[in-house]
Amino acid sequence: MSADPATEYREVAAGFTARVEGADPDRWADQSPVPEWTARDVVAHLIEWLPQVLGFEVAQVPPVADDPVAAWRAHSDGVQSLLDDPVRSRAVVRNPNFGEMEAADVIDRLYTGDVFMHTWDLARATGQDDRLDPQRCAAGLAAGEPMEEVMRASGQFGPRVPVPDDASVQDRMLGFIGRDPAWRAPERRAG
Repeated sequence: MSADPATEYREVAAGFTARVEGADPDRWADQSPVPEWTARDVVAHLIEWLPQVLGFEVAQVPPVADDPVAAWRAHSDGVQSLLDDPVRSRAVVRNPNFGEMEAADVIDRLYTGDVFMHTWDLARATGQDDRLDPQRCAAGLAAGEPMEEVMRASGQFGPRVPVPDDASVQDRMLGFIGRDPAWRAPERRAG
């Protein structure tokens, strides 16, 4: 894990990008672990959410409905470009939910972790490798637990899902954010 927002995003986004690029094109409409989302919706959420928080677009993005892979690449490249730019990354973002913060801090504190967590959602929805970096899982869990009440009150996280005491750090983190680590995509029908 890196203390530099640009490097941290690059590393986390690489994992999500691998799942986007590795998804079978026939599986974009498959259910994700988020009850109201398909695999395509997971990508759309990440692309649509950040500009709403920042108050500006990070890139020209083709429609996710037409090409989730191209949309994600354009968006993620735009995020990385912003973070790599010493002037743009320090632009002050004003948001009623958190006040004022530099764009790089918004991405680092609010967005990169979201990309990390949704990597599991996309992997599970599309039948890919769902293993996450255990150090990042542990760090996310440690950062989130003291703020659990605030997180749950935000409506952005479901109720905590109980996991066994000896569960992996990934499963504990998933349970904490409201995901059932045992969730599997519904069986696909042949033909």
